[in-house]
Amino acid sequence: MRRPDPALLVVMGGISAALHVGKLAPALPVLSGTLGVTLVQGGFLLSLVQLAGMTLGLVVGLAADGLGLKRTMIGGLLVLSGASLLGGWARDPWSLMLLRAAEGLGFLLASMPAPSLIRRLVDPARMNTTLGLWGAYMPFGTALALLCGPLVIALVGWPGWWWLLAALSAGMAIWLGLALPADAMASPASTAAATRGWQQRLRRTLSVPGPWLVAFSFAVYSAQWLAVIGFLPTVYSQAGLGAALASAATALAAAVNMIGNIASGRLLQGGGRPERLLYLGFVAMGLGGFVAFAPIWQGVDPTIAAGLRYTAVLMFSMIGGLIPGTLFSLAVRLAPDEHTVSTTVGWMQQCSSLGQFAGPPLVAWVAARSGGWQWSWLVTGGCAIAGLGLASFTGRLLSRKALAWPTGGGRQPK
Repeated sequence: MRRPDPALLVVMGGISAALHVGKLAPALPVLSGTLGVTLVQGGFLLSLVQLAGMTLGLVVGLAADGLGLKRTMIGGLLVLSGASLLGGWARDPWSLMLLRAAEGLGFLLASMPAPSLIRRLVDPARMNTTLGLWGAYMPFGTALALLCGPLVIALVGWPGWWWLLAALSAGMAIWLGLALPADAMASPASTAAATRGWQQRLRRTLSVPGPWLVAFSFAVYSAQWLAVIGFLPTVYSQAGLGAALASAATALAAAVNMIGNIASGRLLQGGGRPERLLYLGFVAMGLGGFVAFAPIWQGVDPTIAAGLRYTAVLMFSMIGGLIPGTLFSLAVRLAPDEHTVSTTVGWMQQCSSLGQFAGPPLVAWVAARSGGWQWSWLVTGGCAIAGLGLASFTGRLLSRKALAWPTGGGRQPK
């Protein structure tokens, strides 16, 4: 029997972790009724899973080479499993918030080492394509959670949904432990070297502009994407859609993000310029957010307006998906050297988590202040404009460094 592709197993592990990020959105209407979760508390529940990444991403990135990339990912899945198991017994919003923060630590440990693991497990000719596939782990996991969550919750309640995902993550941790090759773990000599050199790796990573650009770009992308996708079930529920239909519509909106992620890897592999993909993604998100939420549809047939708004959400997510796949490839290539890839990805994860932490509560606050979702486009539009500026700086950096974007794997000299 043929063994599964180790890089594909890493992607599956990421999907298992992403399910925990996406599991909350379909449960929010139920949690509002059973635990009294308010709209703003719901925003924080959506974003608290990013607290660990926001505060510890760089630290975990520095430590991953010493701890072992495989060991770090498996440990993260086990933390997710334990926190989700306990979360099923939460009986008030504050307990659930505390356990969401613990899940955030597990998510960080499970997702942060993956790009470095993929870099080790695939040959250079496959790296862009595989990293583009990895970039789809979050929308795939989110879409799967949005699609399955209402069905599971209807059958066994929201605690059963938490416990099911706890069992899934535990099973995935065991599978990775058995299936990943041993050389994916650090040797004692490399562990000692990584421990001694963490200050030097930190200084090298943060003293060049590349890691900062990819990190801030991911922050402004993730802030708007999670805010829109996370609140869509609530938006549609308030508009009168049934829970199953609202979650299915949101699941599709999350799933199409995978198209952009996978396409980015293929386009980069074919020689596409990364800054152009970033431009396209941020323009689509800015326009999509405006069309979806701005009060511009007065006098238009409600059915037609709803269809156009939803199409804008799909474009927002699908073309915006070019951004994360491109940024994962940039993070690997713009790291100062091969020993700082995990640190660069950790810094990108930290800033991404900051964006995901800030985005949903900000959108919820704007909605609460304005009495509806019609001004949400101001938040998404501001993030898109910032992303365009960062993409411009990234293009200038790539031109100055004369970094080729070949179909085969690493940097090429001038």
